[in-house]
Amino acid sequence: MNSRNRRILFSLAVLVWSAVLLYFYASGRITKYLAPDFRIISFAGGLGLAVLGLFNLLTAGQQAGCGHDHGGEEDPHDHESGDMHPLTAVLLMIVPVVLSVAWTKDEYSAAALSRKGLYDAPSAVSLPFLASSLPALTLEEIEKSHRKTPDGFLEFNLMELFFSSGDREMQGLLDGLKVETEGRWMDEKIRNPHGSRKRLYRLFITCCAADSRAIPIVLEFGKTPPEFPENGWVKVAGTMRFPLEEGVIQPVLTVDRVLAAEPPYEESFMRKK
Repeated sequence: MNSRNRRILFSLAVLVWSAVLLYFYASGRITKYLAPDFRIISFAGGLGLAVLGLFNLLTAGQQAGCGHDHGGEEDPHDHESGDMHPLTAVLLMIVPVVLSVAWTKDEYSAAALSRKGLYDAPSAVSLPFLASSLPALTLEEIEKSHRKTPDGFLEFNLMELFFSSGDREMQGLLDGLKVETEGRWMDEKIRNPHGSRKRLYRLFITCCAADSRAIPIVLEFGKTPPEFPENGWVKVAGTMRFPLEEGVIQPVLTVDRVLAAEPPYEESFMRKK
């Protein structure tokens, strides 16, 4: 393959990568993969690749010197050739990313969530900003800083409920409190002998999906739980408890009601949120 055609092929590959980055940004799918601070970097990278790809595509037919003296008028060697056929190289560059974009569901499987801490004990997880994430340790301040539903439940985000299991003072304030929260619905696979439990979780992301981890609490129904789609969003209200189970304090919400919910605009807990 001559050098002009090789340059065209590789320019098109760069443009495909640019299109993928810009598509994820423009479509909003990037919110599932990157925290807000990093999305603009992805957008800038897509624009940079677009400029690079278009420049190389428009100048593919131009001849350029290689920067050294060949010692004669004719030189048969080719500085751009390689061991791999250019078409093979381009296919390896674009086919995997195109198939990934087409096939991904933008969410983790149950097995992947298990590896991300869905069933880990809260005491085994610690984050450096834990103290700043919790409200003031008085019931009056909690009631002031959380909205109350018409039927008397205080609205909490799932992170507050999860990390309160690591703070004895916070446990004392929340234990027995009627709260409402929302998250994704998942089966409870541990300490569920009567089949009366489910698990509610959201994902915490520091920078990207690769470093995310699940933030869960246990839902106790006292009977067979209702049916909702796995990983579907639900809004749950009930009484917060912190039982000691197998030597570990678990955040358990004894459920009064559960309803299907629309996914929030930002599905994951992000930095500075």
